[in-house]
Amino acid sequence: MKKALISGVSGQDGAYLAQLLLNKGYEVCGTSRDAQMSKFASLHRLGIFEQVKLESMALNDFRSVLQVLTKIQPDEVYNLAGQSSVGLSFQQPVEALESIATGTLNLLEAIRFMKVPIKSYHASSGECFGNTHGLPADENTPFRPRSPYGVAKATAFWQVANYREAYNLYTCSGILFNHESALRPERFVTQKIVCAACRIANSSQEKLHLGNVDVIRDWGWAPEYVESMYLMLQQDEPTDYVIATGESYSLGDFVAQAFECLGLDWQDHVVTDASLFRPTDIAWGGGNPKLAEEKLGWRTRYKMLDVVRMMVEDRIAASRKK
Repeated sequence: MKKALISGVSGQDGAYLAQLLLNKGYEVCGTSRDAQMSKFASLHRLGIFEQVKLESMALNDFRSVLQVLTKIQPDEVYNLAGQSSVGLSFQQPVEALESIATGTLNLLEAIRFMKVPIKSYHASSGECFGNTHGLPADENTPFRPRSPYGVAKATAFWQVANYREAYNLYTCSGILFNHESALRPERFVTQKIVCAACRIANSSQEKLHLGNVDVIRDWGWAPEYVESMYLMLQQDEPTDYVIATGESYSLGDFVAQAFECLGLDWQDHVVTDASLFRPTDIAWGGGNPKLAEEKLGWRTRYKMLDVVRMMVEDRIAASRKK
């Protein structure tokens, strides 16, 4: 039985990845900064909480990382921890860099120190590319990040590449573009939109306040994206991959689809709020997943319209259970 360690198991991707690996017969250990205090709501929601071994691990503390790795002795490590909000990174740039870049460095160094054949996956982001001006980014597209989050992810990406080349570690990065699901917390704009639309459809008189709805993104379905993480660590050689649907839409398109699923016109319920604009933002973001399709056999089945519909359907089903 293979053993996998997932840092950031309490998040959307961590929970779906844990479910995937458990279904493949793995023994799964998940970490959180304080496992005794974390609620692990996503693991409970997927019905797998009792199956995941939980440990406390602070990625910004090398000793903590080394202790957990030594205790668990994993075959595979999936590093999904760290600050996950682009917007929040403007308010907490130091925390973004420390949790993402320093955390990644500590994990890589601990794996090198142990001198055992651990394969590691690191969550990178399409935010690293910045504006690509209508051209889908691939593995050879230069990085020009436009947020502290993107800068931290780009830093971590090059740390992974350096450790792979310098120390011959099996380590790789998945450069994932936006991916959503019902497990997204409401502080993310996609879930904020879906939740507000459902409340308005249920007679709420509120207005949905949004920033720039003209930004364009490539949105996929999170349960599919975690499959690519697993596949990357099953290859003979470690390689970095762009993971995306290959189709990009504006945030306005996302909003319109959410309200349309509920029989509403979004323009009757949405207010543009200048206070929600970011200091710098990506006007156009999108990825080219050709390498992942060719090398991993990975393909998306769901695109943005499907993602919105499934999120709305899940929200409606959840409200009926209350």
